[in-house]
Amino acid sequence: MINIHPTAQVQSLSIGNDSTIWQFVVILPGAVIGKNCNINCHVFIENDVIIGNNVTIKPGVQIWDGTRIGDNVFIGPNVSFTNDKYSRSKCYPDEFLKTYIEDGVTIGAGSVISGGIRIGKNSFIGAGSLVTKDIPEDELWFGTPAKFVRKITNEDKIPRFKQDK
Repeated sequence: MINIHPTAQVQSLSIGNDSTIWQFVVILPGAVIGKNCNINCHVFIENDVIIGNNVTIKPGVQIWDGTRIGDNVFIGPNVSFTNDKYSRSKCYPDEFLKTYIEDGVTIGAGSVISGGIRIGKNSFIGAGSLVTKDIPEDELWFGTPAKFVRKITNEDKIPRFKQDK
């Protein structure tokens, strides 16, 4: 079952089961969204977008043509993606840049992701970062522009949940 809030404008028929689409979301007809995704309020998803399974997209995110998002990805609030390095009004490239967000990536709130890059598997982008080049897998990057901080360890990959006592 797919849960779609009545104020959402979902034009795509390619949305996986157990996904939830919240208030004031717009999803254009060509978008593909996997299973068990949580698309928070005020999100815009363009046509040529593919989103994997178990993805969380927080409020205020726009995902433009050419963006590919893997499984188990977290995109924090107000993350901005781009798909054209030389944007001008009413001037469109023959093809938009492709951006790849691989499986297990976390992108912190307010980050800007330049078009045409790849963020490697299980990498972490700190809040407010400006990512202008490819990020290798299993790395933490932070800043403007984003810089390498350290490798992600196996301990970092273990989910931390509060235990009931």
